[in-house]
Amino acid sequence: MKIIKYEKEYSVIKLSDDGDIPKGGVVFVALTDDEISVVCESGLKCDGKIKEEGGFALYKIDGTLDFALTGIIAGITAVLAANGIAVFVVSTFDTDYFLIKKTRCAEAEAALGKAGYEISIKAL
Repeated sequence: MKIIKYEKEYSVIKLSDDGDIPKGGVVFVALTDDEISVVCESGLKCDGKIKEEGGFALYKIDGTLDFALTGIIAGITAVLAANGIAVFVVSTFDTDYFLIKKTRCAEAEAALGKAGYEISIKAL
């Protein structure tokens, strides 16, 4: 399976109820009864920030994933968990994305490569 790694650094942000969602690049937003969370490129203007955890690399499962497919993320997270690497997962209609702390990328990519995953870089 092919995985695409984005070059830029990403952050996970908790916003206040009146916060502004950042614009530009890849942005994920989760609105729940409890909070507003955003994943975006680090350094984007983001008013209403309550907390921020930065230093992530963003990876994308290449291709469109049918809803009937099972175990795609489970396979990836199992490899990472076996190597003690934490992962933050987000999904779109077509595919899945995951974030790993940049300090663990080399180790994560080596483990994923050994497990048969092919990783390429996406320059933005």
